[in-house]
Amino acid sequence: MIEMIGYIASVVIAVSLMMKKIRKLRWYNLIGAGLMSAYGFMLGSLPVALLNLFIAFVDIYYLWQMYGKKEYYKLLEMPADRVYLEYFLNFYKEDIKRYFPNFDFQVKEENMHLVVLRNLIPAGLMIACQKDECLHIDIEYVIPEYRDNKIGDFLFNKQQEYFFRKGIKCFITDPHSESFEKYLKYMGFVQKEDAKYHKEIEKKW
Repeated sequence: MIEMIGYIASVVIAVSLMMKKIRKLRWYNLIGAGLMSAYGFMLGSLPVALLNLFIAFVDIYYLWQMYGKKEYYKLLEMPADRVYLEYFLNFYKEDIKRYFPNFDFQVKEENMHLVVLRNLIPAGLMIACQKDECLHIDIEYVIPEYRDNKIGDFLFNKQQEYFFRKGIKCFITDPHSESFEKYLKYMGFVQKEDAKYHKEIEKKW
């Protein structure tokens, strides 16, 4: 039984090191380090127990900072002729394709290009086209380091006034990928009743 705890702890720690999201990495590492510390105490191996107990407290400290830290967000509309926009799309091209396999990387003047700054870091990009009172989203992409749903919450739930000023009262998009669809539903998107395509979903205020 003791040996099994050691194996489980090792697996959890190894999995934590493969996490792209820092917060998720800290949680998994905390669980793994806690189990490994218990394993060390059960074996009577103080170096193993105390080292992993220290790591667990470090994880707790950083998680406390992450959850308690005040962050600043800013929404910027970027013109289609900006060099940075093309650079951003090219830099994250392969990752964008994973979630938006049919996205056309050609920058179009008629589209709206919204960049979300998180603590002054360009962390998210929405490309969409306004049709009447609806904003049809081509992509809503967040760079890997900031995929904790906070940018989505900022865009879809806290920027109503910004979109209202532009005459926008709903968002419409195709799910594009299974993971993106799951994310959208978490953000409050629902199946569009009169959808042109059966997977088209929307969010209204």
